[in-house]
Amino acid sequence: MFHDIPQTMLTRMHELEQMDLRDRGDGTSRLKRLRQIPAEVGKFIALLAAAAPDGRCIEIGTSAGYSTLWIALACRITGRTVTTFEILDEKAELARATFEAAGVADVVELIHGDALNLLADCKGIGFCFLDAEKELYDRCYEAVVPCLVKGGLLVADNATSHQASLRPMLERALRDERVDAIIVPIGHGELMCRKR
Repeated sequence: MFHDIPQTMLTRMHELEQMDLRDRGDGTSRLKRLRQIPAEVGKFIALLAAAAPDGRCIEIGTSAGYSTLWIALACRITGRTVTTFEILDEKAELARATFEAAGVADVVELIHGDALNLLADCKGIGFCFLDAEKELYDRCYEAVVPCLVKGGLLVADNATSHQASLRPMLERALRDERVDAIIVPIGHGELMCRKR
């Protein structure tokens, strides 16, 4: 999977990495910044998505589509598609451009809208990556877990970098008898939950 990344995808990934680096250094406002995962987390979620049980692949919080590209790699080899939700207009347009430029529009469904209003229709989830506004994590967690298939995975970004603001959700997940959960110290910390 990592040895066969198409050049169009690598080029777009590099462009987004440079945009993210620039955003972090030039004072771009928080909501306008890309706030992407590091490449090591991209590889981590790609491996998890590829190993996830049969079921839908979803992502909550697309931004410019960088993490979606990593999930799309897994979807290509497993014959799935990824449905990704982005609420902000500017980022949804940037993500569309990313998926076209990277040549993954055939395995990515971008839904421009509020995932919380649409998750009830997402039954049978095999893999979910959550990287949205932190104040929404509790509600997203509670909406996704019942929709996971047995053995389905939910990975939530920023479990250590935003530990204080995410504490209620993290504590809930770590005590939740519906899942087995652990915080993995990679990138900004990834909460990983597997449906029991």
